[in-house]
Amino acid sequence: MDLPWGDEKTVKFVTNVGLITSDGPNGPNIQSAEWTHHISYSPGLIAVCLGRDRTTRENILATKEFGVSLAATDQNIMASVAGGSHGKDVDKISALKELGFKFYRAKEIKALMVEGAVLNAECKVAKVIELGDHTMFVGEVLAATAGNKEPLVYHSLTFRKPGEVVQKPAEKELERIKKLTEKFRKSG
Repeated sequence: MDLPWGDEKTVKFVTNVGLITSDGPNGPNIQSAEWTHHISYSPGLIAVCLGRDRTTRENILATKEFGVSLAATDQNIMASVAGGSHGKDVDKISALKELGFKFYRAKEIKALMVEGAVLNAECKVAKVIELGDHTMFVGEVLAATAGNKEPLVYHSLTFRKPGEVVQKPAEKELERIKKLTEKFRKSG
């Protein structure tokens, strides 16, 4: 069964908005990628999934490195520009600079990084996996910095701000849950 983009089932996922930067045979580029995931603490690994026709994918395959910037809520225009056109047709970095967005040179990789992002991580490719109609790049983090802004969220084909905090269960309820899980602990 396919789960196409924009389908009523696929829009139920809630994701961050990754801004993936690269600099390779196609020149400096940036693309939005909602499938951007932190997948390991030690070593620090981040996975990004990119469509097979993407300029950023070609750059990463050639250079074996990429930047990951998690967009902040005030970077929704940047995310729209980064995801709304193809890097072979548009110099998105120059367009974004013209709009007032800023970049800085990464320390460990050639790609630019997004100034003011929630997180900036410089990655070298640890693994490339072809999955369905996308390529997953698993990057080992070489350097990272975190900001204090709120992350931009993507859900139901729209950008959103994080919502109200839902409290964890109260201590008394947590104790009840712990006793219940102990009661049903599997032996073996």
